[in-house]
Amino acid sequence: MVFSSPIFVFLFLPLTGLLYFVAPRRARNTILLLASLVFYAWGEQLFVFVMLASIVVNWLFGLLLERFRGPSAARLAVAGAVVVNIGLLGFYKYSGFFAAQYNLAAGALGLRELHFDAPHLPLGISFFTFHALSYVIDIYRRDAQAQRNPIDFALYISFFPQLIAGPIVRYHDICDQLTGRKERFDLAVSGVERIIAGFGKKMILANPLGEVADRIFALPSDQLGASAAWLGIAAYTLQIYLDFSGYSDMAIGLARVFGFNFLENFDYPYRSRSIQEFWRRWHISLSNWFRDYLYIPLGGNRVSEGRVWLNLVIVFLICGFWHGANWTFVVWGALHGFFLVLERAGLGAVLASLPALAGRLYAMAVVVLAWVFFRANDLAGARNYLSALAGRGGSGEGGLGEGVLPAAEMIDAQVLIALIMGAVVSAGAFTRLTADWRLRADQSRGVIHPGIDSLRIGAEGSAVLAIRLAVLVAIAVLACARMASGTYNPFIYFRF
Repeated sequence: MVFSSPIFVFLFLPLTGLLYFVAPRRARNTILLLASLVFYAWGEQLFVFVMLASIVVNWLFGLLLERFRGPSAARLAVAGAVVVNIGLLGFYKYSGFFAAQYNLAAGALGLRELHFDAPHLPLGISFFTFHALSYVIDIYRRDAQAQRNPIDFALYISFFPQLIAGPIVRYHDICDQLTGRKERFDLAVSGVERIIAGFGKKMILANPLGEVADRIFALPSDQLGASAAWLGIAAYTLQIYLDFSGYSDMAIGLARVFGFNFLENFDYPYRSRSIQEFWRRWHISLSNWFRDYLYIPLGGNRVSEGRVWLNLVIVFLICGFWHGANWTFVVWGALHGFFLVLERAGLGAVLASLPALAGRLYAMAVVVLAWVFFRANDLAGARNYLSALAGRGGSGEGGLGEGVLPAAEMIDAQVLIALIMGAVVSAGAFTRLTADWRLRADQSRGVIHPGIDSLRIGAEGSAVLAIRLAVLVAIAVLACARMASGTYNPFIYFRF
């Protein structure tokens, strides 16, 4: 079940909300837990037991870490938890990849190949595994107390707004909210606004752009010309931001409806002036996770400059591989790590001395070209696509020979509007669409505000409020119409 499906919008969410708010307060976490398990099992069926096994094992590890605070015992317990969690993720997500790599090497060396059927990849396993690791590491570091109530802990792992596509919520950021939150009308209103804004990003903008990107990336290399290639990567660049940030908007909004405050996950990353800034603005919860649980334990910035460079490369190689079991993701992570090292080595100082536009053009060039590897099915496909971008694709000179599908044939009024509006939204032109726009910058930097008064009109005035409400209603109607039409509506996080 995904947020942009009729079953979720018109049945699951209203029913869950009704049961939650009519239930006594002590039963509300149980209602959310049961709803989250139904949400997951709707598509994954018996694989819900994989997540339940992870919940039970990590809850027990947390209790062990709480009881045995001695250095040796604690290190042994946290090491065991890391091995179990990474082992679970490795088996389901990477065993098929490693078996395929072994078979390639075995074939070259004349050795016997493995006959291995890769297991089904449980939806969202990368996310709930990182949630579990956050929990046990936070207990080990004494940043939080172990959760003794299994229902509350199970809710932390399985809470449906962030279960299958993030954001990655670290335990120490939410542990007090599991039992001490207070649902408020103004917080719920701001949540509904975020849900609508994210729903609109997904259905009205991201989906039409994704359809174009899919068609172009599926073209054979001899039919891919330069104009189509640039249109495809432009569409995908906007799609992945609008889809992912839209899903995060919906997750943050849904959490608010039930009284939770999640940190922001995106802060208009395409406005960045460097790759370092990009990773402070893109998928912030993942960046923070890798910073706190991998980069800093490796030594962070407290070691020699050469070691810092190595740490950055290690982190981003792992970050790339986390996204998918394919060499394309490893190369994508390596590219980002390489440019981060260049910026620390002096390029960052040069960029800081240049006009802001120059920095933004540089950052976008790196990000867009790296997206080619993220989107391509394999390295050969990425190489062919880069050739097409350089004008060496297709069957004729400049990639525009006979038989090549021109970009113009893929652009209609809907796609053109989505491209223009997607670029405008990605640039942050509609930051005031929702009532909490003033607080987003603080939240993206790690500040959790205790409340958001979305009903306070203040200096904006009633006219501005009326316009905002009218825009949100229009977005909701258009997004629901697209959803009801049953048109192209992908869920691009299945690989996670």
